[in-house]
Amino acid sequence: MKKAIKKAIRIMKPKQIFISILAVLFVFPLMGTFAQQAANSGSIEVITTFDYPGAGNSTLPQKINERGDVVGVFVDSNGVTRAFVRFSDGSFSAPIVDPNDTVGFTEGRGINNSRTVCGDYASPDGNNHGFFLSGGTFTEYDVPGAVSDTVLGINDPGDFTGGFDDGSGIFQGFVSVGGTITSFSVPGAILTLAYQLNNSKQLAVGYYIDSSGILHGYYRDTNGALHFPIDPSGSVGTVLFGDNNRNWVVGRYADSSGVTHGLFFVPPDRFFTFDYPGSTFTSLNGISSQGFICGRYVDASGIAHGFIARVRGTPPTNAAGTEMKAFASPSLVTPLNPSPSAWGGAMPAR
Repeated sequence: MKKAIKKAIRIMKPKQIFISILAVLFVFPLMGTFAQQAANSGSIEVITTFDYPGAGNSTLPQKINERGDVVGVFVDSNGVTRAFVRFSDGSFSAPIVDPNDTVGFTEGRGINNSRTVCGDYASPDGNNHGFFLSGGTFTEYDVPGAVSDTVLGINDPGDFTGGFDDGSGIFQGFVSVGGTITSFSVPGAILTLAYQLNNSKQLAVGYYIDSSGILHGYYRDTNGALHFPIDPSGSVGTVLFGDNNRNWVVGRYADSSGVTHGLFFVPPDRFFTFDYPGSTFTSLNGISSQGFICGRYVDASGIAHGFIARVRGTPPTNAAGTEMKAFASPSLVTPLNPSPSAWGGAMPAR
């Protein structure tokens, strides 16, 4: 119940190309509180692909800031997991390893314009802990009272998001805004995780796992209302990873044939699918306000490769089918007061 869903996917292996996926579908007007003005047409274009240096490394970008810096995770051929930053000039940081990581597992999950990185690391007892890295200094972080936690996103004011288990076995999402933690769960979910909060604090996004073990996206609006499930047509599992200050959202979803598609979403119910050419696995993980996207695809040998794409205009979007919206979840508000704890259980999707 506490295990995240993992899938092995095969694709062709095109390398370093420039792709323009120009939509030729009908253009639907964007609606709702968070809707942006639609262009007459739009596309998502891959600008470049990249790999963290080293033979056999799988590269998993996670977020992109307004400067064009990308934070992510790479996994080497021995299964050792390290965080990294790819800077806007194309150079890479040295592997990022939390000082308390003694088991070979440190993840970089979020980055803001100050280049503060957030993420998590594993300890020998199998638990995980959050961290922040700024100016070469690590700061350990655990949600007060938690037995497990991770920090998944950070915005420019320093507000952050993630997930934790308070010992109940039900993983809750949280947002920390101005030093106050608010935790929440989608009703009936066995796990809820919050992946990103934009600078305006209008929109937090993430995913939850229902009682049947199915993943669904959700978003949380500025009033704290939860809107769920967010599932494009044909999805058997949806994850929302990132949003920007224009309230554009990116993620991925799997279909019944085993193909995983990149997802561009405009709340409340507009979707656009993006697939890396020849790919059966595409994930869009982070998006900046300028519309730059970081993500990945997986080749036929199972190696993941990073890419940076850009949104041109607003891609035409299709309306969702019937979905539940604006279900409010009771929230627990706790003062920000980091304390020691442990992480055991589910591995958040990457």
